[in-house]
Amino acid sequence: MSLLVIGTLALDTIETPYGKEEYTLGGSATFISTAASYLTNDIRLVGIVGYDFPQKEIDFFKSRNIDTSGVEILKDTKTFHWHGVYSTDMNHRDTITTDLNALALFDPKISDKFAKTEYICLGNIDPVIQEKIIKQIVKPKLVMIDTMNFWIEGNPEQLNKVLKLVDVIMVNDSEARLLTGEHNLLIAAKKIMEYGPKILIIKKGEHGAMLFNENNIFIVPAFPLEKVFDPTGAGDSFAGGFMGWLDRTKDLSFENLKLAVVFGSVMASLSVEKFSLEGIRNLDKNMIIKRFDELKAVTNYKEVSL
Repeated sequence: MSLLVIGTLALDTIETPYGKEEYTLGGSATFISTAASYLTNDIRLVGIVGYDFPQKEIDFFKSRNIDTSGVEILKDTKTFHWHGVYSTDMNHRDTITTDLNALALFDPKISDKFAKTEYICLGNIDPVIQEKIIKQIVKPKLVMIDTMNFWIEGNPEQLNKVLKLVDVIMVNDSEARLLTGEHNLLIAAKKIMEYGPKILIIKKGEHGAMLFNENNIFIVPAFPLEKVFDPTGAGDSFAGGFMGWLDRTKDLSFENLKLAVVFGSVMASLSVEKFSLEGIRNLDKNMIIKRFDELKAVTNYKEVSL
């Protein structure tokens, strides 16, 4: 079992109604790889950081059986830094600062070992880089990408090229509408899959997520929480849970994709309960199964006849 994760490694400053954390561990690859590490045993991480990235965090990745040999450390620049402030309801955020730093020089060369990985998860990065990475992979079984409105609006032609190369795409509801020009998510989903991906996940924040393939739809609610402390890594934790389960099981049937989406929802719910990575940094696997069972309980009902 092995999963290749490529994305950002960051030191974030996060402000929510519950507090502020400065230069705390963040980035799409951080959350994806950590969430996935509870479900599969061989995570291969590719990213770039600066001289200020804490060695203790590299050591943490290694403790989770995450291979960090693909992480490039630059000695003359700082790590990517994002500063965001969330609204009271956590549904909106304002970007205060985006310092690309090392990320501006990110041009990954995939090692021979990593290039033979069968399951690939590309976090929200420039679609130009996503395409370069995909073309370095030798016969992948499943490639998943995340993207965002910045790339949908800023480089749609390149993103459309990438969509022809991938099996799974994950977007939120507003991104799905932006990508297709369709307000109705069912119509938008059909259009997105016509662009190339066979599988689509549409995240809807506190309202859960929708899974689509050519013939099927599955909807999972978000786990009900009294407090959300930091939603920054929720989507990436979802991707990690989703891809971690698929890599663990090697089963791409729709029934198993449904389980993968549930694990994605579980990992996202655990992630947002604390700042930064702390919600999923030191999980007991029993906590994951307990949350899985609780989510099943609130969505389960018996059959009836009329």
